[in-house]
Amino acid sequence: MGEHRSDSGEGDGADRTRGATQLALALAALRAGGLVLMPTETVYGLAADASDPLAVARVYEAKGRPAFNPLIAHVSDLAMARSVARFDDRAERLAAAFWPGPLTLVLPVSDGAAVCDLARAGLETVAVRVPRHPTAQRLVSAYGGPLVAPSANRSGRPSPTTCADAVEETGEAATVALDGGSCTIGLESTVVALLDDARLLRPGAITRDQIEAIIGPLAEAGGDAKRSPGRLTRHYAPDAPVRLDVLQPVPGEAWLAFGSAGHGPWNLSPTGDLREAAANLFAYLRAADRTNPLAIAIAPIPQEGLGEAINDRLRRAAGFVG
Repeated sequence: MGEHRSDSGEGDGADRTRGATQLALALAALRAGGLVLMPTETVYGLAADASDPLAVARVYEAKGRPAFNPLIAHVSDLAMARSVARFDDRAERLAAAFWPGPLTLVLPVSDGAAVCDLARAGLETVAVRVPRHPTAQRLVSAYGGPLVAPSANRSGRPSPTTCADAVEETGEAATVALDGGSCTIGLESTVVALLDDARLLRPGAITRDQIEAIIGPLAEAGGDAKRSPGRLTRHYAPDAPVRLDVLQPVPGEAWLAFGSAGHGPWNLSPTGDLREAAANLFAYLRAADRTNPLAIAIAPIPQEGLGEAINDRLRRAAGFVG
């Protein structure tokens, strides 16, 4: 991993030069599909190009996430946010009041390429926010497109609020670490879904009272499973039935193969690479479903590493997980 120094934009000329150098290294790493430790005002994030499914798969792999939960797309300003999500009047008012800042809005997606299927966990919605931290602002602005940046901790561990803690957690997976000092908030962003109704999915530094003062009452996430990703048994499943651990499909089935034994147009990874399989998963499920098969047959996927998350998603698609 590259040397990590302060990129606060303050201090003497040497500090600013080092910050500019680190920013350039971070941009090069992101463009090459690598990961970058990025400070925000909430917690440190493990950032990747939101449009690159292989880079997003590396984020899941580095964190050891147990499932493909939707990731937040960090954007530089409202204009970039509007390019990836559809804003209604409620979203416009909340953005005007709290952006840049620790508020994430879940909205209908408008550009599914800018924030890839894997980053959205196959949903037709996208989680988006404009971070306030100056280093995050510079990075996303200079990159020119959305970055996913979930907290830089290993799954199940506390979120890091200093660069040193972030490096200790997931530094081995990152090419560059940008040190922006200690996070001022230290708590993940508030998440509000603005779809048919307005729902508080995750509390945070922007409080319910502050939000309700602008758009009116918020419903609880638990009142409607669709608003909280991962809660449905058939979690964003294709129309066709899904069969798991299939060694040989029957006539009329579409087969998502895996490894050297597979054949057909949808081999998740001919070489058995779980990262490649994760990157292809949602696109191939949709492509297979468009052929109107009797069922979608899925080859066995190893359970280790990213395979755990892939199998979790497939079990939800097949209706086996509550």
